[in-house]
Amino acid sequence: MKKNTIDIITMGCSKNLVDSETLMGLFEANGYHCVHDSKNPQGDIAVVNTCGFIQDAKEESINTILELAQAKEEGRLKKLFVMGCLSQRYQKELEQEIPQVDKYYGKFNYKQLLFDLGNGEAKTCDGPRRLTTPKHYAYIKISEGCNRNCAYCAIPIITGKHVSRPMDEILEEVRQLAEKGTREFQIIAQELTYYGIDIDGKQHIAELVSKMADIKGVKWIRLHYAYPTHFPWDLLKVMREKTNVCKYLDIALQHISDNMLQRMHRHVTKEETYNLIERIRKEVPGIHLRTTLMVGFPGETEEDFEELMEFTRKVRFERMGAFAYSEEEGTFSAEKYEDNVPEEIKQARLDKLMALQQRISAELEAEKVGKTMKVVIDRKEGNYYVGRTEYSSPEVDPEVLIPVGEKKLRTGQMVDATITDSEEFDLYAKVE
Repeated sequence: MKKNTIDIITMGCSKNLVDSETLMGLFEANGYHCVHDSKNPQGDIAVVNTCGFIQDAKEESINTILELAQAKEEGRLKKLFVMGCLSQRYQKELEQEIPQVDKYYGKFNYKQLLFDLGNGEAKTCDGPRRLTTPKHYAYIKISEGCNRNCAYCAIPIITGKHVSRPMDEILEEVRQLAEKGTREFQIIAQELTYYGIDIDGKQHIAELVSKMADIKGVKWIRLHYAYPTHFPWDLLKVMREKTNVCKYLDIALQHISDNMLQRMHRHVTKEETYNLIERIRKEVPGIHLRTTLMVGFPGETEEDFEELMEFTRKVRFERMGAFAYSEEEGTFSAEKYEDNVPEEIKQARLDKLMALQQRISAELEAEKVGKTMKVVIDRKEGNYYVGRTEYSSPEVDPEVLIPVGEKKLRTGQMVDATITDSEEFDLYAKVE
């Protein structure tokens, strides 16, 4: 057990990761040593940053807390703290069920942890994050919360209304990271397109991205989690004209049948969705769209599912993930709809949809063979350097494998690589 060492374990999404990195920067500015996501926590203090989004994520968070609670009971850990979405939502229940935890924090009051550790003379409660990602890329969170209130989603219950970060603060963070060598920025929010509306009633995402693109040292900007309703068309002009804004957009569409979209409270129609995709692709040639689709929502018929399959076949998303509906207490669908699609049908639909996407992805990736593309090197693994093109986000999208030995490459380096072969989800390349 290492004294003054804090193990921080992050569950869930990249938005949680940013919170963990903020906390780590805070601890290290005050004399602690932090270790992130260690398989075997060695410190005398552990902090679990939980996810409360869907059932699987909740269970993973609870199992992690229980493992560390046992370590504490066995004397292998002195203090255990829990923060994040799960404890934001279920603090009272968790306090009763797992009393071994010294204190539970929500999603927004975690900086208080420093003072609760007895460091009342803390030098700072602000300051730079401690990046857990490779130095060349970072996640930038531009807002918290969401105003959309989709029928199935517990996020607004957990995080509250949409709150945009001040633009100057975001740009300063990007500037500081760029000065330290960060070249690639993943822009994240629960809902990017809403950015600025809570400040003055207008969408400011295009202005923010444009100003970010003008910062010295920024090579790639990638956009995550847009929403289809009231899409800010001026953003497409920025994506088209700024060469360091990646031709990539993560826009969760969930479904295509009007029946499902209406029941999900998506405030968009099938026709509007097809028109949106067509316009995005027309205005930003070569763009890669990532989406997330849902099967098994209450009331989903075979006809609804067939519409979703047809949509996937027609649109041919470059990147796509899917999941089966799971009921989240407190949401509109949990209270008003019966979860009436049997689990085995949900799973069969999910398997069928992902098998289709696998074929589409294999065909689209194969079209890249013979092309020379800019690749950033993320790591070395076995006999390969592993990197990504501008069309791939870390950890979720296809990677590029370049054999070691042809040329010595370093992490964070951007190289021109010629694609030599492809698989369903990965590319192989060589550097001249």
